[in-house]
Amino acid sequence: MCFKIAVSGKGGNGKTSIASLIIRYLKKNKPGPILAVDADANANLGESLGLSLEETIGSIIVSFNDEKMKIPPGLTKGAYLEFRLNEAIVESTGVDLIAMGRGEGTGCYCYPNTVLKKFIDSLMVNYTYMVMDNEAGMEHLSRRTTEDIDELLLISDHSIKGIRTVARIRDLVSELKLTVGRHSVIINRAPEVLDPNITRELAQLGLKPIATIPFDEELRQYDLEQKSLLELPDTSKAVQAINKLMTEVFHQK
Repeated sequence: MCFKIAVSGKGGNGKTSIASLIIRYLKKNKPGPILAVDADANANLGESLGLSLEETIGSIIVSFNDEKMKIPPGLTKGAYLEFRLNEAIVESTGVDLIAMGRGEGTGCYCYPNTVLKKFIDSLMVNYTYMVMDNEAGMEHLSRRTTEDIDELLLISDHSIKGIRTVARIRDLVSELKLTVGRHSVIINRAPEVLDPNITRELAQLGLKPIATIPFDEELRQYDLEQKSLLELPDTSKAVQAINKLMTEVFHQK
């Protein structure tokens, strides 16, 4: 059975980096193939993983609409679309990647989300782990992209706005009755001691972080140089914090 992890939170808080380091941990410490899912229309998980993404669910839907009158004989539209979607999977040793990308028209992401969800469900039998990097905010929840998840990691940076976003996501998960095994709060790019305003806000909202991830200059440099975060050394502060987090996640599993 596939163990499914998703990250969520406001924009600019390092969700993609955390998703990449979770994949790094799984690749090094847990046997079995991993499916990396970039559920953000602005797909950049592949860059963090050092994988080149040529097609997305969105781009395939656009091209499929152009190609549908040229479907090869003997294939239904559904079968041909599934064939094209499988072509979008980027394969590498231990980790495969699929990305949502953009749909047709300005800001039209609903249909690619629906197709992505169904396609992921069909792929799960082939993988031991799935790690999903979601778009910023809460829209992915109402579209139910983030559902049937074992571990939902709610990521905040060291800010009041980030923490309030996490609380709203937690509440929306409950309101929509999404199937989520467990959700945990993480403070990313955190100082050694959290600001009293942050701890007070966490307490008022009933949030207790499972982990804090320190700012890591080495990770920032890897991003600047467009190097795969999978290649970060074991001495990296962020790597060590994520490794500790994931050990705790699997201990509670």
